[in-house]
Amino acid sequence: MATVFLRAALLFMAALALSACSQFVGDNRHNVPLPKALVDKLAAIGSSPTEPMVIRVFKQSSELEVWKRTTTGDFELLKTYPICKWSGALGPKVKEGDYQSPEGFYDVTPALMNPKSNYYLSFNVGFPNKFDQAWNRTGSYLMVHGDCLSVGCYAMTDDGIKEIYALARETFRGNGSFQIQLLPFRMTEPNLTANAASPHIAFWRDLKVGSDLFETTRRPPLWDVCEKRYVFNRTVPGAAPLDPLGPCPPGPSPAMSTL
Repeated sequence: MATVFLRAALLFMAALALSACSQFVGDNRHNVPLPKALVDKLAAIGSSPTEPMVIRVFKQSSELEVWKRTTTGDFELLKTYPICKWSGALGPKVKEGDYQSPEGFYDVTPALMNPKSNYYLSFNVGFPNKFDQAWNRTGSYLMVHGDCLSVGCYAMTDDGIKEIYALARETFRGNGSFQIQLLPFRMTEPNLTANAASPHIAFWRDLKVGSDLFETTRRPPLWDVCEKRYVFNRTVPGAAPLDPLGPCPPGPSPAMSTL
């Protein structure tokens, strides 16, 4: 009888150990180290894991770019990841349930990271931001995640989100947020001309101002919202945020965004 109980106890302990290992793997995926090749690439461009980061998403070409600040102070492209799936058509998200992936400028903070995601790993892009709220746009849980399934999110492969999540995690060791630019396409004049008939053209020209600033300066523009449109580099760090429905401070005046 003692032998039977001993064998049962050993089987129980073995099962518990296996369960613990599985739980550890599942719970610790958000702490997987950056691949050596990526760390080496960071060093090669004069950056490091804890330097500030910018993510740029281009719907039309299904690309997600990760940019990192270098020793020059400028941001350099680190890696481009294929977007496995996004939802809807070119254009912003308007309301909950429209199955539309959002567009705009957002800031991702540690509180928006989701290590327990059902989609392997994920982070919330921060929709609705103050621009979306000024237009009474609704939606929730708009994520960049794994599993290649989208109902309004930007879905990556699991291998892709594993690296992107790790890059964000390391960035947060030295920074409180990173900027994510969700764009319909590369904001070139030919692309805007090709889509000139879209009802979103004024909105896209608004986004182009911020996109151009990044590409010209290689530094993320400060964004805010006034008169129900995005404005860029109009405020200084620490200043009071602009009223999204109030008048804009002096500066360039792109066309009013439209629904």
